[in-house]
Amino acid sequence: MILSKSYFFTLREDSREEDSTSGNLLVRSGMIKKVGSGIYALLPLGLRVFEKIKRIVREEMNAIGSQELTMPALIPEDVYIDSGRRDAFGDSMFALKDRYGKPYVLGPTHEELFAAAAKMYINSFRDMPVSLYQFQTKYRDEPRPRFGLIRVREFVMKDAYTFDRDEAGLDAAYAAMYGAYERAFDRMGLNYVIVRASTGVMGGLLSEEFQAVCDIGEDILVLEDNSGYASNLEVAECVVEGELDTSNLLPYEEVHTPNAGTIAEVTAFLNQPVEKFVKTLIYRIDGELYALCLRGDHEVNETKVLNLLGALNMELAAPEDVAAATRAPVGFAGPIGLDLPIIMDRQVGVMSNFIVGANKGDYHYMNVNLSDFTPTRVADIRQIKEGDLCANGAGRVRFARGIEVGNTFKLGEKYSKAMDLYYTDADNHLHPVVMGSYGIGIGRCLAAIVEQNHNELGIVWPKQIAPVQVAIVVINMKNEQQVEAGFDLYEELSATGLDILIDDRNERAGVKFMDMDLIGVPLRITVGRDIVDGCVELKFQGESEAVVVPLTEVRERVEAWFVD
Repeated sequence: MILSKSYFFTLREDSREEDSTSGNLLVRSGMIKKVGSGIYALLPLGLRVFEKIKRIVREEMNAIGSQELTMPALIPEDVYIDSGRRDAFGDSMFALKDRYGKPYVLGPTHEELFAAAAKMYINSFRDMPVSLYQFQTKYRDEPRPRFGLIRVREFVMKDAYTFDRDEAGLDAAYAAMYGAYERAFDRMGLNYVIVRASTGVMGGLLSEEFQAVCDIGEDILVLEDNSGYASNLEVAECVVEGELDTSNLLPYEEVHTPNAGTIAEVTAFLNQPVEKFVKTLIYRIDGELYALCLRGDHEVNETKVLNLLGALNMELAAPEDVAAATRAPVGFAGPIGLDLPIIMDRQVGVMSNFIVGANKGDYHYMNVNLSDFTPTRVADIRQIKEGDLCANGAGRVRFARGIEVGNTFKLGEKYSKAMDLYYTDADNHLHPVVMGSYGIGIGRCLAAIVEQNHNELGIVWPKQIAPVQVAIVVINMKNEQQVEAGFDLYEELSATGLDILIDDRNERAGVKFMDMDLIGVPLRITVGRDIVDGCVELKFQGESEAVVVPLTEVRERVEAWFVD
């Protein structure tokens, strides 16, 4: 890359449109350009990194025998209606019609089409296992795009799908893909953890996420360092702590609590700790009202509730619906005498003589016990808190934030049944194919790498994926000896297969150095005044000082450093 003849620019000021370090640095370094909300152009340097990440992923996919293909992005809407997922995606799907009025969507994911492709090939148990993958642009109408390439409306994903005759085959395919993902993320230089997660609209038997640990991550990770426990907050299991004390159960009594409709107000009025309260929250879940009972200091985990009920949507009930169901204003709901399905959190099961709403304005019940009402279901429905006991009992959990860069799903038979994907066994009996689904967000990987690798000067790329691995900076373009030596080095080092840049612009040395730091060049070679002695300066990433090296040793030093 000869800089004076290349599409290259940098910005000195921070971008006012970017709300993340990675987005700002990628824009300033001329690697991406925002086109619209959640829509970005990849410019030449950014595309170089993007393609290097794709190459790593492709190599790991090929190494486990997965075969590459490409599916369309424009898909008939009926495909998602047939699988039952059109309603689940809702407004997040970009929808359009052709000139004849036929409805289409821009694919947010491709399970259905891969199942259709497998159906063309798989007839017998002898036709499996099969593993297929693609790099394809996905489209999702995010309500709030943000953080540069992390939350966007158009993105490239590597998605893979496996097809097996039974769960044992799926387990083997899943393990192979899991290992390929670990190797790919290791090669990218990412600091990541693997966590259990909700299957969400994908459905299936198991979901795990590869999360790049990062302060701006949108996901909260629940970690216990000693045991290696890791989970996404939305599915982190809560352990019941304490035991039920039945030695002094009291009859419940009504108490007047004027103008105390919140937990904070009631605790203050009654001068009782929040752990003595059980709050009753009225939710509308898939159109039906439910009462959720939790300890006063705990919060509802909506993902757990939705999974428990097999539901799609839930929201707090409207005030008028709460009033009609409880015969009281909002803030005074309680489980006693309530004519609604009651889902009680497991932690309430070890409480005694607690306080609840009385379903009567300005009143609560004290000394309520489990015998005073009958829950419809008892389950873990609360959000885990930092410092809670880990599900495996090893210790207390801490929280961290993560960017989801990859995910793996054991889909099981869900999509094969929906898409009529069956095979015959040795006895000519029909069985649904067992599927797995696996994804890596290429743009998210790029952004996560920048979030984890930068300093006050710019990006600090891992040297194997840097867009430019070696920059030759000619200090004085009017000095023929410097120019000749610089271009000779450029030709010599280009033969190594590394990505080489020569900065031959008529700019001040300080400008050139700042630009190379900003775009994240791992190794800078300065051709300056030392050239009269047949030497140049080498500045290696991570080293505070440059070293002077004879021209005859440069190639050997460069190649040795990139092999390490």
